[in-house]
Amino acid sequence: MILQTALLIGVVLFSALALVLRDLLKAAISLAAASLLLGILFFRMNAPYAGVFEISVVAGLITVLFILAISLTRPGDEVRETKLARWAFPLAFAAFLVIDALVMKGLMGKVPALAAAAESGTFGEVLWKGRTLDLVGQIAVILAGVFAVLALFRKDDKHE
Repeated sequence: MILQTALLIGVVLFSALALVLRDLLKAAISLAAASLLLGILFFRMNAPYAGVFEISVVAGLITVLFILAISLTRPGDEVRETKLARWAFPLAFAAFLVIDALVMKGLMGKVPALAAAAESGTFGEVLWKGRTLDLVGQIAVILAGVFAVLALFRKDDKHE
């Protein structure tokens, strides 16, 4: 229970960092870290397929696409935010966390605990033994996405 709580706190913190950080590259990496922790949490809750998908596709492919898009933008294309926008989100996020904590505290005693499910093995066993073909397919999709984006954005001196 302590590990799940720590993972949830990590997911919330990295997600908040992804929204608050000014540097887009750091925000994309923070989002990938949140996705990685969420995938581990899925696996700990006996949802190995959701965990493997979250880690491989969301933390992998989408992060690569974000970082590629960030690297292709010019430094002068940044949007300036007003001071109100800089303070509105953190205040709304803090209010949401307080309301969420109060609601969860009220629900903790009223919701019955779920029975533990059968163990499905370690992460490595599920990934490498039980889902090898899925993993190969996901790697192929990730590589196809990366190569397609690289082909779309390559610089060709002949046409300039």
